[in-house]
Amino acid sequence: MQSKGNIFNIQHFSVHDGPGIRTTVFFKGCPLACWWCHNPEGRGSEIEVMNGKTIGRTVDADELLEEILKDRIFYDESGGGVTFSGGEPLAQPAFLKEMLVRCRKHGIHTAIDTSGYVSKASLRQVLPFTDLFLFDLKIMDPVKHLRYTDVSNVEIIDNLQYLLSKKARVIVRVPVIPEITFTAENLNQIATYLKQFDPVPEVNLLPFHRIGEGKYNRYNIRYKLNHKKEPKQEDLVLQISAFEKAGIPAKIGG
Repeated sequence: MQSKGNIFNIQHFSVHDGPGIRTTVFFKGCPLACWWCHNPEGRGSEIEVMNGKTIGRTVDADELLEEILKDRIFYDESGGGVTFSGGEPLAQPAFLKEMLVRCRKHGIHTAIDTSGYVSKASLRQVLPFTDLFLFDLKIMDPVKHLRYTDVSNVEIIDNLQYLLSKKARVIVRVPVIPEITFTAENLNQIATYLKQFDPVPEVNLLPFHRIGEGKYNRYNIRYKLNHKKEPKQEDLVLQISAFEKAGIPAKIGG
């Protein structure tokens, strides 16, 4: 019997969620409440009505695979594939695993965009069928991490270490939020932590933007970063240089 899952968006022709041209499937439900989240409508795990609009739908594996396969020609030509994002896709591990297995059978490159705040059992389930993990590493300080995301980072760091110890293909993605994640202290701590691994994972800096702010107004959700400015390009370039000098491959964007 095929499983079903709750999603809230499918984005075709995505170029920021892994290599090549991709289809990004956004799973509903996330255990974090990051201040800068640009998909606040994806936090709840159930289908819900927000300000008069139904958010999300339930799909079965056949239906979703059919949608993914529509873009196969673009995957083949660009070295792309499918990325499961969210929300947190590993919050629906059975459905996620089934989709990964089906995509693997069709020769489609698979990526999981994860917060890392998931059970080790869920990671073990999907590891053999995942070509790439896009792993968020936001804040190393546990107190600050709890303040800005509502969850501890202990399990996140442990899960990152687990994946790297298993030689999984991992790209570490750091959201660039000025004065929160984008501080010398936090970035130095991230660099120091990552340098211990062999090979050292690539780092992608994801600049803060205000594109998602309209969603907060649309769905009557409080937005906590009203006065936060987008980072300067020159500051991002300097940080990339600092990572590279530390032996960590890095780039702006994902």
